[in-house]
Amino acid sequence: MPWVYMLRCGDGSYYVGSTRTLEHRIWQHNEGLGAEYTRRRRPVELVWSAEYPNVGEAFFWEKRIQGWSRAKREALIRGDYAALPGLAKKDFGRRQ
Repeated sequence: MPWVYMLRCGDGSYYVGSTRTLEHRIWQHNEGLGAEYTRRRRPVELVWSAEYPNVGEAFFWEKRIQGWSRAKREALIRGDYAALPGLAKKDFGRRQ
């Protein structure tokens, strides 16, 4: 089954990805064989993951979470699902 996962990098930043083999992919990131982003920010630590029924759904959530703010990602890591809607990006007074 496909996974979406979030890593905390050595510099404190977060990386969001998806894979079919979670343990192996984390190993790749820590060996410098993963994404360019994590290669320069090792070691990495798995802080959140979720399994999905198909690759399309996992990829959808990967891209969605990648667009989230740090605060919203941290709420997800904590499991504070009630906070997620309130952490959506605001329109900063733009008129509709």
